[in-house]
Amino acid sequence: MKTLQALLRDTRFSIGAAIMLVLIVLAVLSFVSPYNPQEWRQVPRDLPPSGKYLLGTSSLGQDVFWQLTAAIRNSLLLAVFAAAISRVIALTVGLVSGYAGGIIDRVLMFINDGFIVLPLLLILILLALMLQEQLSLLTMGLLFGIFGWALDARFIRSQILSLREREFTHTAILSGTPPLRLIFDEYLLFVMPLTMATLIGNMIWVTGMEVTLAYLGLTDITIPTLGTMLHYALNYQAILLGLWWWIFAPIGASVLLFVALYLLSISISEYLDPRARIQRVGVR
Repeated sequence: MKTLQALLRDTRFSIGAAIMLVLIVLAVLSFVSPYNPQEWRQVPRDLPPSGKYLLGTSSLGQDVFWQLTAAIRNSLLLAVFAAAISRVIALTVGLVSGYAGGIIDRVLMFINDGFIVLPLLLILILLALMLQEQLSLLTMGLLFGIFGWALDARFIRSQILSLREREFTHTAILSGTPPLRLIFDEYLLFVMPLTMATLIGNMIWVTGMEVTLAYLGLTDITIPTLGTMLHYALNYQAILLGLWWWIFAPIGASVLLFVALYLLSISISEYLDPRARIQRVGVR
């Protein structure tokens, strides 16, 4: 509770949390939508925003507001799912590599560094071309999770290397504490805040990748996401036709999502910074 109160005193965290709350509410509203987000010709086409159609309608005959709620829901679910998978991989690699050391550490870091230098966008584009019709949200989440863990695993490993040199580690080893118990009972508590901070950063990366691939038409465009909404709006020349509301909705929502995640990420990272902790203690 004290942690939350301290974070809420940070204006960036408060703004980010408020924006994210609005997006989550919109995502929840998708479950009571009167329209099927995957069907066309449900409402009159190309109508501007009004009391009946809050964000107007598209050339596909869809209510843009309700389409946007479904897109936000799917984009958020994808980001959380992919980030959770990559956190599990990053935690496993970072904990094992940092604690084991020796040949295990060298092998895991060799693999880790290989993933870091990979041209991920190019690889994901090639995989999307191969799996285009099968590239569901689940498949995308797995792909993003598999390729999005390496840099954060190195951060976690660095923290474990530091923890290995502390007195409580030597005491636990001398007292016969099993390695797994030491990792889960002690080390995991130290690295979880870092893991949560990097999770938000990874969500930003996942969202950006999905929007990019969907804009290029390389995902299953029948599934409403912020990327597929943008894809349809541009493909049906929303700008040239003056349908500004159709293209404004996904772009505006994407910007808000990026801003919210960014503000949350930097505020949490700064809160976890040891130097900031020392300053807070000094102020008290």
